[in-house]
Amino acid sequence: MYRVLKAAHHFNLTAFSTCTREVRECHGLRSSLRQLSSKATTNPAPSGIPYSKLTVGVPKEIFQNERRVALSPAAIKTLTKQGFTVLVEDGAGEEAKFSNADYESSGAKIKNRNDVYKADIILKNKDLVDKLASREITAFAMDCIPRISRAQVFDALSSMANIAGYKAVIEAANNFGRFFTGQITAAGKVPPAKVLVIGGGVAGLSAIGTAKNMGAIEHGEGVGGYAKEMSKEFIQAEMELFARQCKEVDIIVTTALIPGKAAPKLITREMVETMKQGSVIVDLASESGGNVETTKPKELYVYKGVTHIGYTDLPSRLPTQSSTLYANNISKFLLSIGSAGHYDVNLSDEVVRGSIILKEGKLLWPPPPPPKDAAVATQAPPRKAVKAEVVKPEEVNPFGSTMKKALVATGGLGGFLALGAISPNPAFGMMVTTFSLAGIVGYYTVWGVTPSLHSPLMSVTNAISGITAVGGLLCMGGGYFPHTPAASLAATAAFISSINIFGGFLITQRMLDMFKRPGDPPEYNYLYAIPALGFLGGYLGAHMHGFPDIQQMGYLAASLCCVGALTGLSSQGSARVGNAMGMIGVSTGIVATLAGLGASPQVLVQMLGCIAGGGTLGTIIAKRVAITDLPQLVAAFHSFVGLAAVLTCVSTYMSEYSHFLTDPSAAVAKTALFLGTFIGGVTFTGSLVAYGKLQGLLSSEPLLLPARNALNLSMLAGNVGALGYFMTNSGFNADMSCLGTTALLSSTMGVTLTAAIGGADMPVVISVLNSYSGWALCAEGFMLNNSLLTIVGTLIGSSGAILSYIMCKAMNRSLINAPDAIELIKEAQNIIITPGYGLCVAKAQYPLAEMVDILRKNGKKVRFGIHPVAGRMPGQLNVLLAEAGVPYDTVLEMEEINEDFNHTDLTLVVGANDTVNSAAEEDPNSIIAGMPVLRVWNSKHTIVMKRTLGVGYAAVDNPIFYKPNTSMLLGDAKKTCDVLLAGVKQAYAK
Repeated sequence: MYRVLKAAHHFNLTAFSTCTREVRECHGLRSSLRQLSSKATTNPAPSGIPYSKLTVGVPKEIFQNERRVALSPAAIKTLTKQGFTVLVEDGAGEEAKFSNADYESSGAKIKNRNDVYKADIILKNKDLVDKLASREITAFAMDCIPRISRAQVFDALSSMANIAGYKAVIEAANNFGRFFTGQITAAGKVPPAKVLVIGGGVAGLSAIGTAKNMGAIEHGEGVGGYAKEMSKEFIQAEMELFARQCKEVDIIVTTALIPGKAAPKLITREMVETMKQGSVIVDLASESGGNVETTKPKELYVYKGVTHIGYTDLPSRLPTQSSTLYANNISKFLLSIGSAGHYDVNLSDEVVRGSIILKEGKLLWPPPPPPKDAAVATQAPPRKAVKAEVVKPEEVNPFGSTMKKALVATGGLGGFLALGAISPNPAFGMMVTTFSLAGIVGYYTVWGVTPSLHSPLMSVTNAISGITAVGGLLCMGGGYFPHTPAASLAATAAFISSINIFGGFLITQRMLDMFKRPGDPPEYNYLYAIPALGFLGGYLGAHMHGFPDIQQMGYLAASLCCVGALTGLSSQGSARVGNAMGMIGVSTGIVATLAGLGASPQVLVQMLGCIAGGGTLGTIIAKRVAITDLPQLVAAFHSFVGLAAVLTCVSTYMSEYSHFLTDPSAAVAKTALFLGTFIGGVTFTGSLVAYGKLQGLLSSEPLLLPARNALNLSMLAGNVGALGYFMTNSGFNADMSCLGTTALLSSTMGVTLTAAIGGADMPVVISVLNSYSGWALCAEGFMLNNSLLTIVGTLIGSSGAILSYIMCKAMNRSLINAPDAIELIKEAQNIIITPGYGLCVAKAQYPLAEMVDILRKNGKKVRFGIHPVAGRMPGQLNVLLAEAGVPYDTVLEMEEINEDFNHTDLTLVVGANDTVNSAAEEDPNSIIAGMPVLRVWNSKHTIVMKRTLGVGYAAVDNPIFYKPNTSMLLGDAKKTCDVLLAGVKQAYAK
């Protein structure tokens, strides 16, 4: 049979051994299984040994200073629930404060040492690798388990490092002669302790959090994970920094380790000698030589007035907590070996293969390659079928429905007749034709885009809308610098449009790169430079030879490439090609414009300077912004398009005023000019407000001004009045006043309209503003009689409008306020709360714990579902909830609670995102595909409590925000929980 041993000393092993007596038992079991299999061929039994046939033994630890025990009572309860029989040696848990009674109440049997060692599976601490091999043992190393999403719950290293970081600060405080926190008393002022933590892995983060909670001033150095070998220059700069810090800080905690090598020496003897008397150093790397030159492993001593703590058994000094976490790790790992209640060592499992050391005595380390017949991908477990409810369809009046459609068609056809009647010239008719066809293309293009690509779609359309630069280029003039106000406005428009173009395409590329997976084939999209350069070279050659219609063909090619950009965003496989096509389209349009203008060399230098300057700035901004801030940066770039449209329209009027006086078709141009100014103003300020809300610079709450509807209607009426006067008056100053009035009023409307919308709706607002930027660009096309601007503007405007409609449908009924949430809580009987990092940041565990206590006292079943990596380190949320007084038995792990969501009335998601992201199971192309998540969307109703609708740590959109059974309750987690607590108290006051 199989035995399990765990060694926590030099080699952290979980070993499975075979012995002569046990081999006979195993063979008998296998024979029985084969007989059962032959009788039930239609439903073959899973491979391996049933849990009910296996006995687990937990001996008492005898290694020096080892106070931990391999299994806690809670972990034993989990194993016995699965069918295992567990034997615990008398007194095995005494050092970890687990009594025999605790073990017996969890389902274990208390036995003597000899009986325990007769078990099939032994959990034990001892370094016996050679003996394991000689006895044909199958052994696993817990510290070699691959650090992948599925294996995070088995990560014993992180569990122990978390405890070591915490305990390091406690030990430092115990040997430090002052308070950690600063105090002002009648006896005088006490400064807070200054703590330097070197290393940002799990231990470092734990130490930082503990020091902060104790009131110290914390300094952190290093990055997450293990340390890396750096260049001489980097090491020199780092050592200089540490030398300065040693003179200032009171406590140093070092955690830097390089796997397989001696710990790097970061603090020299000379640095230690510069530290203040009474300072403390805790070296968590002492077992591997230490990060501090003066550390003595396993010892506590004082050198030059500085206390050195070199303990190598910090987790064992907190035996109850370390045993509990390790028991969770090892029991979950044991249950993962095999499936369907059967233990089975399967080397096609990447976790088993990555952690196995010996198999029946044969050395398999480093990890062997996967078996040739192994499945290529691990499929998600089959979901239970849910019987669909029969819903009676609504009665439909066929006549009324058909009549509505017929009237819509009549109105559309009548509109074309009206346009034909007022058309001033054939050019207007051609422009309307272009507008209509482009609108149809945009309408049908966006419907095929998958929801996961909606953000990149908005980003690429935003970049394409930067082709407003063409309008600015057409109005530029002067020499190396503009000579008139109109030319200055046009140059500014070209400059800010270039920011949008270069930055927008780079943002889109960064978004799309997040969807790449390690196994994806290589891409060579740079090869699209061949058709781009070939076409541009051919175009310039044809232009130099004087072909009359070459510019229109250039505009047509640019327009089709922009259509291809939107079409490419319909799927993951073609998305990056679509972004490349968009770049080709915009660059072709700009080159065609520059070539067709025939500008002087001086003006051409000015134009190229505006494009180059704006492009450089846009590239820098897009490169430096954090991944999580990309959506709000798209909103900020929208504002550039709106401002460029306003500047171009005003510049055009100033340049063409005298022409408007004599041109019989001036009314069309002036109408388009006025509309471009109006739409551009709304887009400009509305986008800035959206950016502020998403970035957290402005409150996400709606700004509901008194009589806001009357205010907006009066400003709209003012714009209509300005349009009427603008169209009937021929004076330059009066017309400029009208344009200035509409620019001011529309900009104010952009603020009032957007500020009145809550943060949850900002994605829809951005999509609407994206559509507005397209219509502003389209107005420029009619104003300048430019087919490129008309086609691209209509394409963006129509696609943005449809995308807004799709998002509005998806978010229908998704927004609630606190009173609505309280009513749902009152109605629910079975409630699950899934907290995340947002709860940690806001410190919302206290009001939440109090609310749960009230609900439980009133007969409701309330539990917590904890993801293994919720928060920023394993177990962080468990600690916070325990600190707030949440009963331990109500806090369940993901595997224990995931199946219960189907029977849950209400799930409260508090500050979590990635850990409840349904894309992990529903979207095979997502970068988090296959990651275990809490299936909160399966509950009857889900309330997601977040500050904004922004993405989580993985920078992936979360589809559960748009599911019909999800409601969004936006705001600070602490404030929201306080409001919910007050409402629940009031509801149950009687």
